[in-house]
Amino acid sequence: MSNDSTLKTVFVALAVCLVCSIFVSIAAVMLKPQQVINKRLDKQQNILKVAGLFEEGRDIKELFEKVEAKIVNLETGEFVEDMDPASYDMRKAAGDPEMSSKIPADEDIASIRRRPDNVTVYFVTEGDKAGMMILPVNGYGLWSTLYGFIALEPDGQTVYGISFYEHAETPGLGGEVDNPKWKSLWQGKKVFDENGEPALEVVKGTVDAATPNAEHKVDGLAGATLTSRGVSNLVHYWMGEQGYAAFLTKQRSRPSSY
Repeated sequence: MSNDSTLKTVFVALAVCLVCSIFVSIAAVMLKPQQVINKRLDKQQNILKVAGLFEEGRDIKELFEKVEAKIVNLETGEFVEDMDPASYDMRKAAGDPEMSSKIPADEDIASIRRRPDNVTVYFVTEGDKAGMMILPVNGYGLWSTLYGFIALEPDGQTVYGISFYEHAETPGLGGEVDNPKWKSLWQGKKVFDENGEPALEVVKGTVDAATPNAEHKVDGLAGATLTSRGVSNLVHYWMGEQGYAAFLTKQRSRPSSY
């Protein structure tokens, strides 16, 4: 075939595409196990960070030995013993009608549409006792769903830390949910009011000792009103009746053990 032939040009282009797709497919298959490992390590690193256990340069797998994962049924607040936390995927479960529940529009303050029936919670173990609790949370901000963790002291009321590991909020504005300085403002805050209702929220402006109910308030993100509101909403949703309320009630009655 002549080099000027249209048919030859198309044939060569298709051949190059075919060869490239084969190499890409082979690479994807070969690298998938490593991608799964890296994804798990990244998740473990984020859990360690929110619990204050991460140490630069230390082996993540070794540090994570202090953390125990358990499956909890949100409706009953009880542990689910016949499910493996290592293989359970909350996000996949949330998209499966048989493993999740549709949230009524008037109750979906976090704008997540469906809630998994079971969730994976993490405990920082202290010998044979359950210490700090690390709870996964998610909710919509301005541009995206924020996925993160909130760490609570054994009393199920006092915040130790909060962290978001995945979102697409505006850098420098809503993206400041990643700012260590802002995240440090959460430590010591109280989730529930005297009536046991979720009260912790991100407010407009700054919070100081003179602010009424300061223990339930965190400084707002400058220029990111909708992201701030989204964080407040996801905290209220997950700490409420449809979220961890039943689980935390049971934990408060047995704070020193599972």
